[in-house]
Amino acid sequence: MAQEYSKYQKKVISNYYEHLDTIMLTKLQEIVTDLYLADSKAKQDKLWERAQKAMEKLTIKPAVIAHIMKQREITILAKNLQEWLKSAKP
Repeated sequence: MAQEYSKYQKKVISNYYEHLDTIMLTKLQEIVTDLYLADSKAKQDKLWERAQKAMEKLTIKPAVIAHIMKQREITILAKNLQEWLKSAKP
């Protein structure tokens, strides 16, 4: 059951995957902010899950992801994010 996409839809899909790293870095920035503001453990847990998924989509090394997730320190995530943003800029 293959779906036919219009030229516009194909372009949107192509642009999404072309800029996926930028999108995920932006999401991680938002997650860091939300983690600082989270007022409950449940909210923090959900945000950490989202952070892990975003890092996986960025193809961050599994060892780095595991370290960040084990520590669950916002500052560690934020420092790594700063480095990833620097390396992503042309």
